[in-house]
Amino acid sequence: MEDETSTVEDGVDPLPVRMLNEYAYCPRLFHLMHVEGRWEDNVYTEEGKEVHRRVDRLDHVLPDPEEGDPDEAGKGGEDERPEISRSVSLSSVTLGLSSKLDLVATAGDEAVPVETKRGRVPNNPERSWEPERVQLMAQGLLLREHGYECDHGVLYFAGSKTRVDIPFDAELERRTKELLEQAQQARGSTDFPDPLENSPKCDGCSLSGICLPDETLVLQERRSREEESPPAEPPRRLFPPRDPAMPLYVQEQGAKVGKRGTVLRVRKQGEELGRVRLKDVSQLVVMGNVSVTPQAIHLLCESEVPLVYLSRGNWFYGITRGLGLRNAYDREAQYRFAADPEQALRFAKEVVRAKGANQRTLLVRNARPAPRDTAVRMGTLLRKVDGAETIEELLGFEGGLAGLYFGSFDRLLKPRDFDSAWDFRARNRRPPKDPVNALLSFGYALLAKECTVALLAEGLDPWWGIFHRPRHGRPALALDLMEEFRPLVVDSAVLTAVNTGMVNRRNFTRSKAGCMLGPKGRKAFIRAYEARMDQLVTHPVFDYRCSWRSVVRVQARLLSRWLREDVASYIPMRTR
Repeated sequence: MEDETSTVEDGVDPLPVRMLNEYAYCPRLFHLMHVEGRWEDNVYTEEGKEVHRRVDRLDHVLPDPEEGDPDEAGKGGEDERPEISRSVSLSSVTLGLSSKLDLVATAGDEAVPVETKRGRVPNNPERSWEPERVQLMAQGLLLREHGYECDHGVLYFAGSKTRVDIPFDAELERRTKELLEQAQQARGSTDFPDPLENSPKCDGCSLSGICLPDETLVLQERRSREEESPPAEPPRRLFPPRDPAMPLYVQEQGAKVGKRGTVLRVRKQGEELGRVRLKDVSQLVVMGNVSVTPQAIHLLCESEVPLVYLSRGNWFYGITRGLGLRNAYDREAQYRFAADPEQALRFAKEVVRAKGANQRTLLVRNARPAPRDTAVRMGTLLRKVDGAETIEELLGFEGGLAGLYFGSFDRLLKPRDFDSAWDFRARNRRPPKDPVNALLSFGYALLAKECTVALLAEGLDPWWGIFHRPRHGRPALALDLMEEFRPLVVDSAVLTAVNTGMVNRRNFTRSKAGCMLGPKGRKAFIRAYEARMDQLVTHPVFDYRCSWRSVVRVQARLLSRWLREDVASYIPMRTR
C-alpha cells in the first residue's frame, strides 16, 4: 500500500473511485458532490446504504500477493479456496486514486474485486452500466498497483441477487483512464458543467433538486426556439412537492428541548410537553425563554437542522447550525456581484418590480371595493422601475409602491369581530401600534428566518445584501430574497388569520407603547403561516406545482446559480 505521507507531499488528495463513478454518470453530479460538497439522501441512497451496511461493518487489510511457481501452475488450483477481504482501503499516488473496495477475493497473486449494487441487473447487452464498469476497472487498476494480477471483476446486484462478470479488456481500461484524467481536471474547476438535457438519469438522482437540470436549461435558454423545431418539453419537477420535514416551534416559556436518541423532547418542570423524531424536523424554532441542551444542539448541528432563535417579542435574531457547505465559491461570487453597481442595480430592479407587482395583484384580486385608482398609480410606478439609474431611486419607487399598497390594505380586512381594535391605516413597526401590524411584523420575522435558512443552505452570506445594503444586525440578502414573498406568503397568511377568526382581539395586548401578540395568538398565526407555506402553487416560470416553502428554496438556489453565472438571469417569483 502506498505511503500516506506521499499523498500530502504531492499536494493533491487521491480521487475516490466512487467519484469517478459519479463523473462517468454525470459531470454535473460529480461537480456538485466533489467540488461543491453537496449531498442529499433519497429512498434510493438509503437503500444503497442498507445494502452496504454489512460490507462496511469491519475493515480488512488486503493480504500480500503470493509469488507463485510457474512449474506448479495448475496443480491443485481448483481445490484452493480464495481468501475473502471486506471493506478494503487502497490508494495510489501514481494513479491518483483511492477506494474502499466492498469485497476482494484473492488466491495467490490473483485478485478479483466485487462491487455491490442495490438494484437489479440492467437489461442491456453488457448487463451493466458504464459508470459501474469504470468503477470496477479503477479498483482493478488499484489492485494491479499493489502487485496483483487482476483481469476481471464482479458486480453483485442485490435487487436480483445476481453476479455479473466484467472483463477488464483494453477498451474498458482506456475509457477508465480517459475519464480519470477528465475527472482530475474537473475537480479543480469551479464552473458548473452543463446539466444533462431531458435525461432519465435525473429521475431518481438524489441531487436533482439541488442540480435543477431542467430549470437551469430553461433559464439558460439553451433549447432551440426555431419555428421548424418541435416545442420544448416543460421542465420536470424532480423533487418532492412538499418537504416531509416541518419546522418545530417551541414558545412555552421556561421549556427545555433535549433529546433521547434521535428524538427531540420538549419538557417543562419534569413534564413532557411533546416529542418529535429528528427526521421530521426541518428547523427547531425557539421563542423567548426556551433553552436547548448541548446534546440536542450537537445532534441538530450534526444533522444540519438549523436552530432558529426568535425573541419573546417575535424578533428574529439568530441561528445555530452545522458547518454546512465547506466551500466559499458562492460567497466569493456574491461579494463580487454586490460590489458591481451595474449588476446590483439589475438585480434590485427585478426585486422591486416583483414585489410591487405581487402587491398590486393581491389588491386587484381581493380588495373590496376595488382600488382602481391605486392600481393605476402602482402600475405607473412599476413602469418607471426600468428607468431607475441608482439604488436610491429604486428605494424611492419601492417606498411609493408600499405606501399605495398599505394605504388600501384595510380593504382586504374582513375580521369577524370587527371593531376599532382592527383599524389599520398604515404600516408601522418597532413596535407595531395595532394588531394587523403586529401580525405583519411577526410574519416577516418568520419569513426572514425562512430565507436565511435557505440562503445558508446554498453557502451564501445572508448578511451581505445586493439590493439592501449591509448593516449591523440586518440579514440584508435574506431581505432581498424575501421581498418577492412578502405579499404572497405573509400578507396572505395575515388576511387568512384575521378574516377567518383564527386570531381575535383577545390575542393582543395593547398599550400606549404599542401592540403585542400573545402566546395563543402566536400559536394561531403560526398555524396560518405554516398552512400557507405548505400550500401548493404553480411556479410561473417552470409550470409545475410545489409548496411555497419549496419555492423559497428553489429561488435561493437559483439566486446562487445566477451569482455563479450558471444561469443568465434571476427571475423572482410572481403570482399569475
